[in-house]
Amino acid sequence: MELNRRTVIAGAAAAGVAATALGGTAEAAQGRKPVKELFGTLADGTKVYRWSLQNGGTRLKVLSYGGIVQTLELPDRHGRYANVVAGFDNIADYEAKSPYFGALIGRYGNRIGKGRFTLDGTSYQLSVNDGDNSLHGGAKGFDKHVWDVEPFTKGSDVGLHLYYTSVDGEMGYPGTLRTKVTYTLTRHGDWRIDYEATTDKATVVNLTSHVYWNLAGEGSGTIEDHELTIAAARYTPTDSGLIPTGELAKVAGTPFDFRHAKPIGRDIRAGHEQQVQAKGYDHNWVLDKGITARPEHIATLRDPRSGRTLKIATNEPGLQFYSGNFLDGTLTGTGGRTYRQGDALCLETQHFPDSPNHANFPSTVLRPGRTYRTTTVHTFGR
Repeated sequence: MELNRRTVIAGAAAAGVAATALGGTAEAAQGRKPVKELFGTLADGTKVYRWSLQNGGTRLKVLSYGGIVQTLELPDRHGRYANVVAGFDNIADYEAKSPYFGALIGRYGNRIGKGRFTLDGTSYQLSVNDGDNSLHGGAKGFDKHVWDVEPFTKGSDVGLHLYYTSVDGEMGYPGTLRTKVTYTLTRHGDWRIDYEATTDKATVVNLTSHVYWNLAGEGSGTIEDHELTIAAARYTPTDSGLIPTGELAKVAGTPFDFRHAKPIGRDIRAGHEQQVQAKGYDHNWVLDKGITARPEHIATLRDPRSGRTLKIATNEPGLQFYSGNFLDGTLTGTGGRTYRQGDALCLETQHFPDSPNHANFPSTVLRPGRTYRTTTVHTFGR
């Protein structure tokens, strides 16, 4: 029987036994001030700190480097905790070889073809770091900078405000972009991300989070038995460089149809041309709801072994589902196990890849005097 986590927490708190219901301490249910510790030192001598938060039965550890979610621990149906995100146990690996594990992505999440776009009649050449294309902000995107971190408690919520200013011309992008990202753990154990940004010159921006999920537990093996639902009747096919062609294709009758829950592995080897060139799933789904004023539910991920579930709500128009295709056994995670192809997956809420080069895609342009705002909420269950 699947438990409603919010009901469990509320009832247990009323009885004064919330910690027992979740298999943790009273502080795990009530939340407490985030704790800061030194995590390591970058090659240039910069110190990197780790912040530990817990609330509503969710435990989260975040690095000042890249805003990285290093671990996120959840109970299974029996109350046993496990870390459900991929990552490293040391800063050297994050700095030298991380495939964006757990990181904040900017200025532009996903790919921009040839690293070029034109805005208001001016052409811009971005840092190219993925063949001929710019990926996740270029060679030194937001994931490779140390952010200023400010902890907070607000009512029954706990969290972190993260700040980074990207100067005009950084990685080829116009305008000085002042960015604030807020991580909040609610009393229910939800993890909420609020993104904000302003600019002094017209630019493009598309921020996201690049967490790699395995709800059975980090390093436990394949995610192909995870069941996924995505509320999208269309997706954006790509060329051989994984750049959208501009088409909004129907998922009906293809392996890309996740409108009803199905195991990820069911169709992953179906031989569809799009899967062959991406080595699995690495595409943007066009969410049925479009851009919304408030976050709306758009995806559910469930691990039948542990009973853990993840529900995602966002006001963004797209979701990039990446099935861990390029994990190749050369990276060792926090639990001492290597990550192989399909051992973790990403569900990145976003605007569409290469939007600046497709007039039919929702715009990612941000102008002076306007504030970029978007929110994604992760709700966990078992």
